[in-house]
Amino acid sequence: MPGRVAIRVDDSVYAALRGRDVRSIRDLTARELNGLITLAADVKQRPSGYAGQLTGRTVALLFEKPSLRTRVSFAVAAHQLGAQAIYLGPQEVGLGRREAVEDVARTLDQMVDAIVARTFSHAVVERLAAAASVPVINALSDFSHPCQALGDFLTMQETKGALRGLRLAFIGDGNNVANSLIFGAALLGVRMTIATPKGYEPRPEVLDWARQHEVEPDIACRVTTAPEDAARGADVVYTDTWTSMGQEAEVELRRRAFEPFRVTETLLRHARPDAVFMHCLPAHRGEEVDAAVMDSPCSIVFEQAGNRVHTEKALLMAILADGIP
Repeated sequence: MPGRVAIRVDDSVYAALRGRDVRSIRDLTARELNGLITLAADVKQRPSGYAGQLTGRTVALLFEKPSLRTRVSFAVAAHQLGAQAIYLGPQEVGLGRREAVEDVARTLDQMVDAIVARTFSHAVVERLAAAASVPVINALSDFSHPCQALGDFLTMQETKGALRGLRLAFIGDGNNVANSLIFGAALLGVRMTIATPKGYEPRPEVLDWARQHEVEPDIACRVTTAPEDAARGADVVYTDTWTSMGQEAEVELRRRAFEPFRVTETLLRHARPDAVFMHCLPAHRGEEVDAAVMDSPCSIVFEQAGNRVHTEKALLMAILADGIP
């Protein structure tokens, strides 16, 4: 792992982010994404330097889905910055059922400084952002998981060094996490390949966006149906659950389709000898990843989870703080 070095945080990078919504990594420029990762790295290195930066601020955690890492990381991040986080689960709000999405947004608008929303449908995130004047952060939707990708790229950087030129293999479903990694990889110069069964590829518009915004020629995400092809020469091998929340009716169909895409020790032998394994969690040992890989020395999944606190702190400060110390 690269040694500790002085990190230069340039406040001008964050001035354009203040008060902004972050619905997707697509909402960020390459400079802004790099800036958030840099800020998160500095927050992790010297947390006391940022204590109290959001004193007096209040963040609503508006969640339609259960959550461990996202809920805890945002609550801890807010607390350590001096802010208060209020959790609103599905029983309290009932978005679109008990109360219209727009009415929820306009109500919270009067009371909090930001809304962190974890929803089934990405359209709900878009509606919240359109109706609220305070910033809305997407904490997961069926299309995008920008907060996960931020933590992931911080983890790759601190484990492997420079992100530009890094080789990332994603083995599994072309889902919301894959989409966010694709967007980030294009902006950061990461060479990403996805191995997925036919019919489970990322949406064409996701791949098109990556091609249009890649910071280096010909680095936009490549898609294959061969896991060994994706893993060959990879610095990072990443997977996710085969069935996400809301797809329970497809469990058996997906299990059959994705069985050849399990990350095993044999598959990892195609990657670089010093490759690391990543998973956004929760993981299902024996399905998308073998226990021997999940619990091996090359697995950095729990460090990856822990980094969510630091990237959440960076994101909250960038959109809410008056300045970066």
